Amino acid sequence: MPDLDTEICVCNSLTIKEIAVYIKDNNISTLTQLLENSEYPMGDKCTSCVDEGYNNDGFNLPMVLSMVKQGRI
Repeated sequence: MPDLDTEICVCNSLTIKEIAVYIKDNNISTLTQLLENSEYPMGDKCTSCVDEGYNNDGFNLPMVLSMVKQGRI
């Protein structure tokens, strides 16, 4: 499991933990909901956090959403 302090959305300085809390608090269930939210922007600048991850490591927004849905974080 990745470190919860790993930045996923580097352009907005958001970590796995911060994104997971937002997902849980707002009952986000799809990637579209996550990306289209206006309160907590993410994936709106370089967009690498949506696909391959900032470091091409696969740590991305879909991974965080999936881990929250599975109850892993």
